[in-house]
Amino acid sequence: QVQVVESGGGTVQAGGSLRLPCTVFGLSIASYKMGWFRQTPGKEREGGACINSNGGLKVYADSVKGRFTISRDNAKATLYLQMDSLKPEDTAMYYCTARLILAESCPLLTLPNWGQGTQVTVSS
Repeated sequence: QVQVVESGGGTVQAGGSLRLPCTVFGLSIASYKMGWFRQTPGKEREGGACINSNGGLKVYADSVKGRFTISRDNAKATLYLQMDSLKPEDTAMYYCTARLILAESCPLLTLPNWGQGTQVTVSS
């Protein structure tokens, strides 16, 4: 059974930074594409970033491009999201996910949802 633990969330002022780690248990992530998505109440999930298995391909949503950086450490089974220049509209619950995708593309994943997420709140 796959379990993920997202952490690192908190409340920061606009312009601040946070680093979110996500550790995966029960899955060998080395072959998986991984990503972060976020959700706020009443809104659809938004895929934010994707990284391929070796970290050589990274794809970002326009809303976070240039401000967020996704990375991974396969040896530690951990995915990271470095969030800089945070804006109030980044306020959401953040989740990590992984999927085995044979194609070279790296889609902005919003499923599966294994973890409880970590809350990020950005005040103006």
